[in-house]
Amino acid sequence: MKWIVLFLLFSSSLFAQIGGEDEVYLNGDRIEAKFNGGGLDKFYEYINANFDFSKVSKPGRMVTAFTVNELGEIKNIKVVQFVDVETASEIVRVLKNAPKWKPATRGGKPISVEIKFPLDFKFSKKV
Repeated sequence: MKWIVLFLLFSSSLFAQIGGEDEVYLNGDRIEAKFNGGGLDKFYEYINANFDFSKVSKPGRMVTAFTVNELGEIKNIKVVQFVDVETASEIVRVLKNAPKWKPATRGGKPISVEIKFPLDFKFSKKV
């Protein structure tokens, strides 16, 4: 009898969903947002092509967070960690000018998702 109760507890938790903003779906019906037919690798290519690296004055890590909404637009841009103000302003400019994404979906319907996006700035020594 004890084994049946444990089995029922574990099997029912396999199909559970956590409601609210941070929902977890265990059956894999969520598809992540895509940028230009790819993932974050394509987005890094866009950043590298459009970011003015002359604005970076010192090495360090900058982390941004933004929402890709149901329409694929980048909204709610936040610089969570920054190297300096000028570099942070430049990444905000680039993100505001970014083309639309293909939005994430859940159950075939578009949803908003938040993306955290780190950038590391390193300087190489000139020989």
